[in-house]
Amino acid sequence: MASNDKDKKEREVDLQPMEITSPRTAEEPGPKKVVQDSCCSPEGHSHDDGHGHDHDHDHDESNSYVPTIVSLLLLLSGIAFDYFDVAWFEGWIRFVWFGVAYVLVGWKVVKHAATNIARGDVFNEFFLMSLATLGAFYIGEYAEGVAVMLFYVIGEHFQEAAVARSRKSIKDLIDNRPQTVNVLRGGQTFETNPQKVKVGEVIQVRAGERVALDGELVSTRSSFNTAALTGESKPDTKSNGERVLAGMINLDQVADIRVTSAYEDSALSRILKLVEQASSRKAKTQQFITKFAKVYTPIVVFLALGLTFLPYFFVETYVFDEWLYRSLIFLVISCPCALVVSIPLGYFGGIGAASRNGILFKGSNYLDQMRKVDTVVMDKTGTLTEGVFKVQDVVVEGIERKEFLSLLATLESKSTHPIAQAVVEYTGPQSVLADIGSVAEISGHGLSGTVRGREVLAGNARLLDKFGIRYDPALNRIVETIVLVAVDGRFAGYVTIADQVKEDAERAIRSLHALGVRRVVMLSGDKDSIVQKVASSLQIDKAYGDLLPEDKVAKVEELQKQGATVAFVGDGINDAPVISLADVGMAMGGLGSDAAIETADVVIQTDQPSKIATAINIGKKTNGIVWQNIALAFGVKALVLLFGAFGVASMWEAVFADVGVAFLAILNAIRIQRMSFS
Repeated sequence: MASNDKDKKEREVDLQPMEITSPRTAEEPGPKKVVQDSCCSPEGHSHDDGHGHDHDHDHDESNSYVPTIVSLLLLLSGIAFDYFDVAWFEGWIRFVWFGVAYVLVGWKVVKHAATNIARGDVFNEFFLMSLATLGAFYIGEYAEGVAVMLFYVIGEHFQEAAVARSRKSIKDLIDNRPQTVNVLRGGQTFETNPQKVKVGEVIQVRAGERVALDGELVSTRSSFNTAALTGESKPDTKSNGERVLAGMINLDQVADIRVTSAYEDSALSRILKLVEQASSRKAKTQQFITKFAKVYTPIVVFLALGLTFLPYFFVETYVFDEWLYRSLIFLVISCPCALVVSIPLGYFGGIGAASRNGILFKGSNYLDQMRKVDTVVMDKTGTLTEGVFKVQDVVVEGIERKEFLSLLATLESKSTHPIAQAVVEYTGPQSVLADIGSVAEISGHGLSGTVRGREVLAGNARLLDKFGIRYDPALNRIVETIVLVAVDGRFAGYVTIADQVKEDAERAIRSLHALGVRRVVMLSGDKDSIVQKVASSLQIDKAYGDLLPEDKVAKVEELQKQGATVAFVGDGINDAPVISLADVGMAMGGLGSDAAIETADVVIQTDQPSKIATAINIGKKTNGIVWQNIALAFGVKALVLLFGAFGVASMWEAVFADVGVAFLAILNAIRIQRMSFS
């Protein structure tokens, strides 16, 4: 287990403070400030990256495009004047014309290069771009120098727009909370900002309106559309006292809701923060490219210097400007912008695609890890089954059925156990009697108490054995959960209770096998006979019942020792230890459970087990796109670098090899957001 933790620590690099942490992340070193190698990184645009870029998305973004547009017009007109050999366009006028075009787009880049050099950070694309373009001006290639810087900045605009669109689509998908809310105060209704509503106050939500704050329903009953939260279009009917979440739409009459969480503490707010911060946790591929760029960039700078000066010793007709031009081309091509833009953007696109499918990843490292999963381990109750117990059969012996159910329901009404609640729901609250004496809950056995002066026992076989009550031993072979009942020292009958398998559970197992998952394992604390029955019906490879939480941990550790990459899927509360241990911990229905959000690496909002396969599929396709971009960038750059070194390629080919490839990589990266994963 210690080695496993070590491996996970190596793959989890924290670049920003995560407001939502898990037990596994809490053990890791605290977040540290990291200066990005490139302003091209999507993460670099969401916080101060040390490069001085100010990307405040609240300001009029069109203003930031004006210098670029003016520079483009000056460049095109200058090229036209050169082409038509305009008489006055020469000398200092030509230099100033192109110089203004250059300064409009290049001054920030040159400033960043100088600032970074002062800090000791020399080898980055700011330095490469500044050196190459100023060198172009030195040898009189003004238009090409402007073009390199201009298209570099245009590439940044495209990248910024792609990231902004991705963030907006994710946020718009989830966060459609109203800007105002009706709150009841002193018997009157007031319209106010949701952020000003206090916990404990009651808000009114009219039919067709969206709930702005988490709370519990005060009204008797109301139906809500939860599609924005779970992706499920069918209405969810809530009763008095049940939880209602921000983002739901009221479908019925006016609903009164007592607020239980402040605006910023709602489940939806936490989900939004989770998605916004997910890009701060980098995948290994991103980490590799960052490290690679630090080694790669200084190497090409020194190669460029060699390309400039070494030919002096080997070439008879050495012309400094000619070899300098070749080295400048070499520098432009070598800029790693296409990689540092497209790779993080590819992962961010994968996170966005997952969000639209009701799956929330806490970071691209988990998205990357998800594709490696070859063993999926699942809890039963609440994961593959509905987690809602219902009475299946009632058998009565030596007592009237109505009296039997009334005595049983009255006793079970004093327990909060799901099985007890299922009995009370089956009989109805009208069956619960007021005449009840002391009730004792015997751990691991059941309940005993006095109802209307009669001694009633309800529980498992161990309870009846404890009190010496005879019953048919054949009842122990019943697969379903069984509640044995005794009245006044004699066996009185039994009730069978079962959980319902989720409608997409069978499809989920088929999809996992189709994606190459070698083993699907079910671990449950339920009785083994029930577990084996469910496993057989769903064609699960291995299943184990009668397990305690520590037994589940032992099973997962055993699989990991065999070399398996394990994803564990549970409810995020009882299964917290094993969720934390797994290579990828997944929680079902995180919107209803704080522990699920805090413990799991991946949260499935919809409660659908089929989304496990969707998550793996998204991880695989995201990784495929990332490696396509890596191959594209390295392939084109290597080819043009070779041509540039031999004087075949011009600065225009260099521009395509750098900025053009970056454009193509960006378009390929955002393609994942349009893919279907069903």
